[in-house]
Amino acid sequence: MALAKRNEGANVTSDINVTPMVDVMLVLLIIFMVVTPMLQHGVPVDMAKVNSPKDMHDADKEDALLVAITRDNKVFFGPDKIEVNELTDKIKDKLANRTDKTVFLKADQRAHFGWVVEVVDNVRAAGVDQLGLLTDQKKSGALAPGTLPPTGGQ
Repeated sequence: MALAKRNEGANVTSDINVTPMVDVMLVLLIIFMVVTPMLQHGVPVDMAKVNSPKDMHDADKEDALLVAITRDNKVFFGPDKIEVNELTDKIKDKLANRTDKTVFLKADQRAHFGWVVEVVDNVRAAGVDQLGLLTDQKKSGALAPGTLPPTGGQ
């Protein structure tokens, strides 16, 4: 009587099937590519353009205090519309237990200058240490209205 020897281990393959993982990763990539442009922080405002880029990573933080002024002179504190006379008290409440007393302001380039100054005065009255004015970077080669291109010569 002989013993039957089974060698099942020789028939087992240990290849990983990566096709399902690649499918899932591609779907996630497409979802993130579609959703990312929609994640704008705050109220959309057409801001003034400047020549030199400035490092404004602090304004992109989730807990940054952001005041926005639209072209029709509406004031927003974060995502909430607010009256300008209530702005000082709201900012004081938010700054009460913070060590970083920085507020960022973005204003539409067509907003009335006097209105922007009034909002800045109300923000400064709240005891803000630093007030950051946010702008968009100009596209290279674009000139400000009313300026002439540089001329060569003397």
